[in-house]
Amino acid sequence: MAKFMDVHNGFFGVTAEQLAEAHQRDLDIENDEGVHYERAWLDPEAGKVFCLATGPSREAPDARGLRRLDRGLREST
Repeated sequence: MAKFMDVHNGFFGVTAEQLAEAHQRDLDIENDEGVHYERAWLDPEAGKVFCLATGPSREAPDARGLRRLDRGLREST
């Protein structure tokens, strides 16, 4: 499986705790998704979230968990 990095923009005001909670939601279901969500980083000054995942294709982590992470963070801010 390959590793993929996604960058999400517009996350000003997100805390490290909110990012950890959103990432944990992905970890909780990664076995069902066939994707391993390795890590998520936050750059609060730039409003960016970086997500590293391992999956069978570029579409797998993007379409499944990383978009869910994006929605979860936006809903919590």
